[in-house]
Amino acid sequence: MRSTVFLVLIAVFMSACGGGGSDGAPANSSEPPNPRNPSNTAPSISGKPPAEVVYSSKYAFTPQARDPDGDDVFFEITNIPSWASFEPATGELWGEPSLADVGVYDDIVISVSDGIVDKELPPFSITVVENATGTISLSWQPPTQNEDGSPLLDLAGYVIHYGTTSGEYDNEIRLDNPGLTSHLIENLSPGNYYVAATSFNSTGVESDYSVEITATVD
Repeated sequence: MRSTVFLVLIAVFMSACGGGGSDGAPANSSEPPNPRNPSNTAPSISGKPPAEVVYSSKYAFTPQARDPDGDDVFFEITNIPSWASFEPATGELWGEPSLADVGVYDDIVISVSDGIVDKELPPFSITVVENATGTISLSWQPPTQNEDGSPLLDLAGYVIHYGTTSGEYDNEIRLDNPGLTSHLIENLSPGNYYVAATSFNSTGVESDYSVEITATVD
């Protein structure tokens, strides 16, 4: 028998100091006519890169870009951190810093180009830290029925699933206590998190995911 569990987000807060990220406002796409192509319209780029990452954790950011003319675009980066990699086709910046990489990486700039005009995100910084203190507080109502409508009599616990990409949960917290109705996810860096939960019974049968919750740690 499968059971279901419903999560309700109570509060999200961040007590650690973050790095100097940008506000991610889209770059101004209003450009004077280019003599090489008077009808060309500049691309736009937007996004808010995470300002902090805990060492040995994964960092990932992909900007949003659009070209009104439908031109193919490519991306460039300056001052890329030594521990990071960059994909010119998508603008994705990613990496997994080590303890030796703890520190602040300033003046990182990601730009997009349609081959005629370049647009940039505001310069941003990434701080690699040893610890993080961001917290997401969750609460839920315990399930009482199996999916077929029969009473759930052998609830054994829950699994909290979370990650930084919707529908992709890189982290799990197993709670072997059916009496719990709340939990804190701790030691989080600033960023957007996507959280879902499952319940399981005494034989280990696990439910489908609950509705996904989005939480922002600033």
